[in-house]
Amino acid sequence: MSAMQRFGVIGGGAWGTALAQVLHRAGRDVVLWAREADVVETINRQNENKVFLPGIALNSGIVATNDLATVATAEALLLVPPAQHLRATCAALVSHVAAGTPAVICAKGIEEKTGAMLSDVVAAALPQASVAVLSGPTFAAEVARGLPTAVTLAAADAALGQQLIAAMGTREFRPYLSDDVAGAQIGGAVKNVLAIACGIVMGRDFGDNARAALITRGLNEMVRLALAMGGRPETLMGLSGLGDLTLTCSSTQSRNHALGFALGKGEDLKTYLAARRSVAEGVSSAAATAELARKLKVDMPIVAAVEAVLHHGAAIDKTIEGLLARPFKTETAKG
Repeated sequence: MSAMQRFGVIGGGAWGTALAQVLHRAGRDVVLWAREADVVETINRQNENKVFLPGIALNSGIVATNDLATVATAEALLLVPPAQHLRATCAALVSHVAAGTPAVICAKGIEEKTGAMLSDVVAAALPQASVAVLSGPTFAAEVARGLPTAVTLAAADAALGQQLIAAMGTREFRPYLSDDVAGAQIGGAVKNVLAIACGIVMGRDFGDNARAALITRGLNEMVRLALAMGGRPETLMGLSGLGDLTLTCSSTQSRNHALGFALGKGEDLKTYLAARRSVAEGVSSAAATAELARKLKVDMPIVAAVEAVLHHGAAIDKTIEGLLARPFKTETAKG
């Protein structure tokens, strides 16, 4: 089978732009679709996404467009809209995409309205596509600069996964193949919620011990939910689980960690979000994950605490007190 050459990237945020850069470095032809006219203009005229990835020079071969139909004719598509807009994006694509076109989900989250994993969203809204998932520890700016990065490429079809890796992989951008599509997605979604929790802990000056404990216990919650969704625990010990969790819970480069840190320092959530164009996926994922956990009867106290703070007006200090007052258990207890 010949190598994929023409790629379309759907989404002109920081991560979509970084992935366009990755593809071009791998020798592929890349067209990037962005909703925002100013993003398209600055990429095409100045080789820079001044809105979402300022200060990073992009290869002049990357072409940006507002025309979705043009991008949809590519041999393979990377889907990089915000998670809560993925269904609408697929609905806009469906009449333009040929049967069997690979669609790589690069967004991270769970659909808030339905509780659906993003692979199920694509299967429903873009049924002719062949689905894969790209996830892992990836700060967009570092990827765009060409710094070494490793990710998980999950696909039920191993041949498709290998073909995508051959087309995208470089010395600096290293995809590792998995067939655990569910596990890779749960890791990518839940880590954003846990990053908000870690940001709150650091904003409240609880220290590194508390953050390490939260990461470890949060990983336990992540594994429990993945198992309930048909994923495998070893996936959550890899790049799309522990790797991504460690990255986003340890740096204010993470939008979700930065949001949590601001809340921990006493900033108002609505005011904080209104001042930014970029999306902190963990806000929606907190509600979706907590509801999914309740539905599946999976105990996720940290996720529930973040949901309570973000969506139900719970006081941070009282919520933390509630977590600290939980009964002592064996470390490997299921709840």
